[in-house]
Amino acid sequence: MIDTDSIRQALSRFPQRRLTVGSMRPAAVLLPLFEREGEPHLVFIRRTEEVRHHQGEISFPGGAREAVDESLKATALREADEEIGLKAKDVTLLGRLDDFESIHGYHVVPYVGCFEAPYSFQPDPRETAEMIEVPLARLRDPAIFRVEDWTHQGRQVPVCFYSIDEHEIWGLTAEILRQFLEHTD
Repeated sequence: MIDTDSIRQALSRFPQRRLTVGSMRPAAVLLPLFEREGEPHLVFIRRTEEVRHHQGEISFPGGAREAVDESLKATALREADEEIGLKAKDVTLLGRLDDFESIHGYHVVPYVGCFEAPYSFQPDPRETAEMIEVPLARLRDPAIFRVEDWTHQGRQVPVCFYSIDEHEIWGLTAEILRQFLEHTD
């Protein structure tokens, strides 16, 4: 069962790292939580090969802030609606995590929200190739997690990976997931 009060409290106690946007483009993602058979799950998407960035990668619904967005929370909710058909009115926001900087120059703010399931998703076939629903208990299994040292722009950086069945969650999405799991255990 999703203990929304515990998650909300854990996220409110967590001192989020805030970055100065500077020349980065503002963006936001939503970590969509729901309950199935008494067990909390997260929704991920596999991006299509037609999108501009991260073709074929697994991510949380999200994207760049647009002029119509009054806040980054609004960005996360709008993108979830556009990519998977999850309506903002159906999401209860529970909090946020650290600001992150992507290698593509985006300032990304992750928001955590929950919704009631079952849900009639409407994935956009131009953006979402597949929706992936994973139980939190499975994501907490240390056997599926690893960190690799990669070289990026002349320096070594740790890159997180979660291997789930035939899916590989990695990079910024895996780092956001790792932080969520650590702070809501």
